[in-house]
Order: sequence, then C-alpha cells, then structure tokens
Amino acid sequence: MSRFKTKKNKGATAINTSSLPDIIFMLLFFFMVTTVMREVSLKVKLKLPEATEIQKLEKKSLVSYIYIGPPVKSALYGTNSRIQLNDTFASVDDIQEFVAKEREDRDEADRKFITTSLKIDGITKMGIVTDVKQELRKAGALKINYSTRKGRDQK
Repeated sequence: MSRFKTKKNKGATAINTSSLPDIIFMLLFFFMVTTVMREVSLKVKLKLPEATEIQKLEKKSLVSYIYIGPPVKSALYGTNSRIQLNDTFASVDDIQEFVAKEREDRDEADRKFITTSLKIDGITKMGIVTDVKQELRKAGALKINYSTRKGRDQK
C-alpha cells in the first residue's frame, strides 16, 4: 500500500474576482471621458442645404452656433422661421449680446479664433439671414460659416 493518498473529490477552484472592481471602474472612466453630451436641444427644424465643396471645421470648441428655421412645435410658435441661440428662441436684437457672452466664455487667447456657424433650414427666407449677418457684423463676429450637408457631385 502506498503512503500517499490522492484526493479523488477535487472541486472546481473559484475564479479570482479581486481585480473585477478595478476593471469596472476603468471601463466607467473610459466611457465618461469619451462620451460627448449634447449641448443644445433643437427647437427648430433643420434640413440643411446640400453643398459639394465643403470643408470640415478644425476646432469645434471654438464654434458658436446660431440655428434658424421653422419651429418644431408649429402649433405653439407658428410657421415663420425663428432664431435659436443656445436653448432659447431669440430676436435679431439678442445676437450682439449672445456674441459678447460667447466671447467671455472662451479663453482670452482663443477669442480671436471664434467662428460663428449658421445652421439654417433650406426653406428659410434670406431676409432673416441677412438681418442676422448684419447684427453679427455690428458685434464684430466676422468669421461666419454656413453649415451644410454633403451633396452629390454634379458634373
């Protein structure tokens, strides 16, 4: 007979879960850093016009957006095109104050690089756009961008 006995009923070893909280927090941190939160909820309908010669903006953090189009809730606000600055409807007279506030929110070194992007619905009349551009000119916001969607190349 042998002196050494073998255990025949060996159970499965437990999985080591000591590093599981570290992995969970690392994933949580990753998703918190990479997720971009929506800054503005649109109150106007936007179907941007198509363009063939477009360029992508480099630094989106230096862009201020002005939205112009018919309201989403047309029964409440009517069907005429409205101006939206951040999350509120505004008039043409509020644009200079909006530009000044956007400049104050940025670093002093970045203020001269701020671009004002106009996101305008395709059916909006040009009169309101001209009024907005005149107010931007009075406010000293001379870098203006028109946002469009990529269209088909026409030959």
